[in-house]
Order: sequence, then C-alpha cells, then structure tokens
Amino acid sequence: MNIQVGSAKKPEFTKYKVAALTVDPKLGEVERNVSEQVALVEEAAKNGAKLIATPEMSTTGYCWYNRAEVAPYVETIPGKTTDRFQAIASKYGCYIVVGMPEVDPETDIYYNSAALIGPDGIVGVHRKNHQYIAEPKWAKEGDHDFMVFETPIGNIGISICMDIHFIETARLQGLRAADIIVHISNWLAEKTPAPYWLTRAYDNGVYILESNRNGLERTVQFGGGSVLINPDGTIAAYEDTAPIMYAEVDIEKARKKDFEGSGNKILERRPKEYMDIMHNTYLWNPLDFHSLYGYDPLPPGKKSVVSVAQVNPVKGDVEANIAIIAEKAAQAAASGSELIVFPELMLTGAVDAASAAKLAESAEGDSVYKIIDISMKNHIYIVAGMVEKDGDALYNTAILTGPEGLAGKYRQMHVAEKDKAWAAPGDLGFPHFNTPVGRVGILIGHDAEFPEPGRLLALQGCDLICFPSAMKTSKPYGLKGTKNWHNYPIPMGFSTIHWHLWRVRGGENNVYSLFANTTEDGCFGRSGIFHPDTFLFPRNEKIMGAADEGIISITMDNSNSPDSVYPTNVVRRKDLVCMRHPIMYDVIVDPKAPVYDFFK
Repeated sequence: MNIQVGSAKKPEFTKYKVAALTVDPKLGEVERNVSEQVALVEEAAKNGAKLIATPEMSTTGYCWYNRAEVAPYVETIPGKTTDRFQAIASKYGCYIVVGMPEVDPETDIYYNSAALIGPDGIVGVHRKNHQYIAEPKWAKEGDHDFMVFETPIGNIGISICMDIHFIETARLQGLRAADIIVHISNWLAEKTPAPYWLTRAYDNGVYILESNRNGLERTVQFGGGSVLINPDGTIAAYEDTAPIMYAEVDIEKARKKDFEGSGNKILERRPKEYMDIMHNTYLWNPLDFHSLYGYDPLPPGKKSVVSVAQVNPVKGDVEANIAIIAEKAAQAAASGSELIVFPELMLTGAVDAASAAKLAESAEGDSVYKIIDISMKNHIYIVAGMVEKDGDALYNTAILTGPEGLAGKYRQMHVAEKDKAWAAPGDLGFPHFNTPVGRVGILIGHDAEFPEPGRLLALQGCDLICFPSAMKTSKPYGLKGTKNWHNYPIPMGFSTIHWHLWRVRGGENNVYSLFANTTEDGCFGRSGIFHPDTFLFPRNEKIMGAADEGIISITMDNSNSPDSVYPTNVVRRKDLVCMRHPIMYDVIVDPKAPVYDFFK
C-alpha cells in the first residue's frame, strides 16, 4: 500500500476556522440525517469554516444488528451522499469529513468509514481500524492504515472513535506530519471531551478536531459534545449540546512540537529504543506467553496494598532524605503496604550540574544500602530516585529495593531539558522487575510525556508502572459538568481533575499507575494511584492535593480466577494491548519519519 504522508512545506492557509457537528442521527433514516447535516455543514461553511466534521456513521446511525440489516444503507465513496457534501466543499472552498458505512464496489465488503471531501472531490478515505464491539457484526477492519493527506489547509489525518484509544494510531499520523487529526466518534461510557482525545493531542503536538454524536439508540447512550483540542492538550473550544462547534487552528503551533517551557516532543524521542513496540505479545494467552520455555514467568497474581509518597526531598541533604524514606516506608508498611514509590531524585532533591556531581553515588553504595535496610526492616519494596554515578557518567536513576536487596534499577531514558547539563540518557532500556506484588516497570518524570515507554512495559506484562517524578508540566485540569445524559454511575458533574496524564497512561496500557510527585520548585503535586481500567466508575483511584504531603494507598488486584486458564483480570488480560495492529507500526521506529522534516 502507498501510504500518504504530510509535507513540511507551508500550507496556503495557516490560520482558519474549523467546525464540528454534534447531532443525533436516526437509525436508517438516511435522507433525514443527510439533509440535516448538509444544512448544518453549509451553515458552517457560510460562517467561514474551512474544515468541517460530522460524527461517525452520521448518515445512517450506528447500532446495526448484522450485515443484512445495514445492507440497504451502505454506499460507495465517492457516491450520492459524498456528492452532496462535495457540492458544498466546491461552492465554499472548504474540506469536509463525513462518517458513513462504505461498500467496496469490487469486493462487496463493508467498512465503517470517513471520507475527506475537498473542493475537487474525494481527498482520501479512512476505514475504522480498531473496531468497537458493534462493528464486527457487519464490517471488516479498516485496511487503509493511518494516512495523512496534504491539503492547502495543512496535513490532515483521520481516525474513527475507538482508533484513538491506542497510542500508536495518533503517533503514526503525528510522525507522518499531521497538523490536525479529525476524530469522528460515537463515544460513550464517559463524559467528553474524553481524556484519550486530550492525550493524543498532547502526545503528538497536533490539533484534534472532534465531532461526536449524542442521543439514545437501541439502548446505547452516546456522550455528545464536540471539541477542538490544542497541540498542548488543552481545550480550545467545546460545545456540549449545540449542533455546531466553531474554533480556530494555527498550523504554526502544531509544527513547533514544543513541551511547555522547553524541549521537543519529536526530537527527544528515542525510536531505536522502541523496537519492541513492533512485537504483538498479547496475540496469545498471556499466562502462557510470559511463561514460555519456563523463562521469566509472571509472578503469581494476588491482592496487594501499594502506596505513593508525595514529599519534598531536602536539597543536598542525603541523610535527611533517607530519614524521610524511613519514616514514610514504616508508616506505609504499618498499614499493610508492600510497595511504596517516592519522587524523582528523592535522595538529593533537585540538582544542577555542580550539585549532581557532588551528590552522585553508585547504585551499590552506602545510601542504597541504607534504603535496603529500610526495605528489610519493614518488609516493603521501595522505589526512589537518585543521581547515579557509573564511571564518568551520571544518570537520573530510580532504584527498586526489597527485602532481598537491590531488586533493580532504571535510568531515565528521556532526559528533561533542565537536566541535560548533567544527566546522560539511560542505557539500560526499559527493564521490568518481578516482585511478590507483581511485575513492576519504572519510568522517571519526563519519560511519561512520551507514549511509547509505557506501552513497551505493558508489552512485557507489567502489572504496575511506578513513576517517580518531579513534574511541572502536564499539569492536570478539570472540566465543567455536562448536560448530555449518562447512565449511572458515569459522572456528569463538575470534576476538578478530568485530565491527568498518569491516569491515561495507566488506562491505555491496562496497568496500575503509581505517580509520586513533589510540590517544590513549581512542581504541581497531584500524586496518584490509578486503576488499569479508566472506564470503571466510580474509579478505584486516589489523588493527592496540589500542596499536600503524605502517603496514599490502594489495594491493587492482579489475581486470576482459580477456575480459569485465561486471564480474568484486566491488568493481566490487557484488552487495549491485545487489539493493537503492529503490522502498521514501522514508522514509529523510523528516525527519519516525515515529521522530522519540520526540523531540518
């Protein structure tokens, strides 16, 4: 297949208005649905929108029983429906994305598709690649990959609903130089704008234009609400119930790829360290796969109390920080905890080049021995950050100690801009460590701002990922309540924390996420422990305040039903990992992907 990709050349329009529809199509009433949407699209075009989106399956409705039932309503692309929208695109010089059931005239195969229509006709088609539970009743999985289409208004990618659950889909389009991803959906089971949408924009530094349906269809309640998400993951504009959402994009913002303050979302990637992302480790029963040949089997699952500590290390005073670790570890152990995570650089506090050199120690030195003693005394596993010296190199390292001694260490792979004066990039890969609590992965601070590391640990079968951190960016934020109905117990009201990156990192990888942050030097606190299923309400999670100090704990469960040879627990089953399509992922490990042309 010839995959279309975007271009680094400057588009004709760099700032323009966009629009997205929130509508309630009626099942099988194609003429009614299309006429309503044609009128709304033309209204948006008259108001100056250059890019307009309709929801997934908006021409026909969504909840089809089988192929025979949807057969009277499928259409070719191009066809009579796309021709009606193309007339508007031609008249107003705009681009329109329309969601519809497509039939391939050569094969008679059906797809859940989205057509990108321009002034001169069909620009491209995306076929939904990752199907929700409904599509396998009538449609084939999409076979067009995740292409990006170069247009006078910039490079446009398209995805459909569940496609965006997976870190790889938006990454493919981001690496193929997308400026904006038009995501059309029939989203349900949570208040929108969904945290997954926000995170895909943040991960890739792209705009996401979301058109989402509302209404009730065959017992399914859809969430409603359309949005434009900025390249930094914040909300540019959102309409909860109004039929048209308007906003403006600035293509130059999408091409900077900057982190807040400093750093670059593309140039700081380490694609050659991501090679294992090509592996499809959840094709087979993971309980068998991870124990193949008797090598490195998963630890037996069970229930365990785990904790994070939100504390502020004393800068430059290793002994004082060891005392804090001793106090909090004992407190956690007394409450039954088996593992506790402390912040990044817990032994030293924040450092510059001079203090890092002064405070650096071996991972087998006196300070680590003291932490091992604390682990032994309290029978608890401890994750804590330090400046590690190895030969002439210094690393931002996190150690894992336990009753048996030093159980492992991880060196930060993605070094933050502020630490590049002293820290070398990690050279140990992304290891995992087996403990009685489960299989443990560790990522430090800035690592979490890249989607690949968490996925790599999930593919290894990690039950939990520990995130010792000192984060000022990726700050969580809340969301007002919605007027769209959601069935109990899905929350509809105001939330103080709607988007929390570490909650999403847990859910997208089906792992427990243990985020230990500080509140010093502008760090935002908000440490938390997050469940591997983000669609479980009320959520089994705890989050600390922005200025709090102390410990939080939850009971994690990676056990399996004794009557089943297959995983009965989401953390071992990993639903959002087993549905990946690695056959498409080559560009993720390509250091010469098209997006790098922006920085030549």
